[in-house]
Amino acid sequence: MEGAGSANQPLLSGASRLDEDEESGACHNGGSVAASVPSSSSSSSSSCSSGNSVVLFSSLVAVCGSYVFGNAVGYSSPAETGIMDDLGLSLAEYSVFGSTLTIGAMVGAVPSGRVADLLGRRGAMWLSELFCITGWLAILFAKGTWWLDAGRLLMGCGIGLLSYVVPVYVAEIAPKNVRGVYTSLNQLMIGLGKAFMFLIGSLVSWRVLALIGTLPCLLQLLGLFFIPESPRWLAKVGREKEFEAALQRLRGKNANISQEASDIKDYMEHLRRMSEDGITELLQAKYAYPLIVGVGLMIIQQCGGLNGFVFYTSVIFEAAGFSTTIGTVIAAVVQILSTTLGVLLIDKSGRRPLLLVSAAGGCLGCVFTGLSFFLQDLHSGAELVSSLVLVGVLVFLGSFELGMGGIPWIIMSEIFPINVKGSAGSFVNLVSWVGSWFVSYTFSYLFEWSSAGTFFIYAGICAVGVIFIAKLVPETKGRTLEEIHASITDKNDNNLS
Repeated sequence: MEGAGSANQPLLSGASRLDEDEESGACHNGGSVAASVPSSSSSSSSSCSSGNSVVLFSSLVAVCGSYVFGNAVGYSSPAETGIMDDLGLSLAEYSVFGSTLTIGAMVGAVPSGRVADLLGRRGAMWLSELFCITGWLAILFAKGTWWLDAGRLLMGCGIGLLSYVVPVYVAEIAPKNVRGVYTSLNQLMIGLGKAFMFLIGSLVSWRVLALIGTLPCLLQLLGLFFIPESPRWLAKVGREKEFEAALQRLRGKNANISQEASDIKDYMEHLRRMSEDGITELLQAKYAYPLIVGVGLMIIQQCGGLNGFVFYTSVIFEAAGFSTTIGTVIAAVVQILSTTLGVLLIDKSGRRPLLLVSAAGGCLGCVFTGLSFFLQDLHSGAELVSSLVLVGVLVFLGSFELGMGGIPWIIMSEIFPINVKGSAGSFVNLVSWVGSWFVSYTFSYLFEWSSAGTFFIYAGICAVGVIFIAKLVPETKGRTLEEIHASITDKNDNNLS
């Protein structure tokens, strides 16, 4: 396995040269050194500004898909009463409508990586939004359960694709020093999308709310005309001229992209000598480490109780005797603030520290919540029960949104080499949605079995998550994707030797 390690050495040495240039004060755009261009300092500064603005705009267009994701998830709660009254649905029929989104997301997750590899990152986002718009329109004009469920299923397929392709696209276009900030916008926009649906849903009818849901879909479709394709994907499929043009546009028209372009080409050439993307390729021992990290983080994220808290916040507050209206509003505010804090910290503190704090905080929140229901079962401390539930829910949601809510998707977009990113991304995405469905489905049964026991189980999973993160999850802050993949290859080689 020494050959694989040596093949990556030029990439690492090239990255080291770039870091030296960056330390000396050169304008550094994720591997491009604008200062090496014979031009004035003002021209270099303009080039940096131009490149950064294109990356920012492209990232914002991409995370419109995350906002669509949040809208779809947040729609069912405020629309429940209106849909059931207008269409005469039973609670069981509405439950099917709500859960169909997750089923659709699993269907969309299976081919998500392959679709993004075949159509490109922009093409996959186009297809995703067509699914979502069709789904919203089906709900808007629904006259019965069939159209409602079909629309929800189509939306699920759309967000199943979006949940993979959005963080991957942003990770592939962003400079390494700000990649964490841009990719974490994904989780922030999901939270804002959910909060918007809750707020507007209390003011308009469910049909108008569905119509409003199409607007960010249309906004992203329009924006996709004006952003470049992922340079790394273009390099992978051999479209060299388009690759260089896209990279130049992202880094600024006067930036020197020769070193970054060379590093990406060298790495792609190394990958071409390896076998093609596929499940059988993914199951090789050399990909065991990134696969364990990606799957493990998704299992901890979902089975640590995230959807139990998010989907059943009102149920938890009501069972503890706390005002559901006040509790839900406070919880929404805490989630948005915590996600925003995570965006600001991710490229300063790094991924691992935020994940460790997040998982530990999630464990603590579960313990507080479980303890409140334990006291309730003992018929003691009635006033303490509701206070502990509020603290527990807020600590859990705030902690998870700080790291575990979004960083696993960032890590997933960073650790897999592009030759297996399609199959790996599809598999990890599917694991996440299966976990989401499992927790959502089992929560009510667990809560009926033992309110306290449910949250102590989640606490145990979060505690295992802390150990898993500390032992296995790599730090990817401030490193190019090629550097990350090379170091993971070396780690696998050392483990296998």
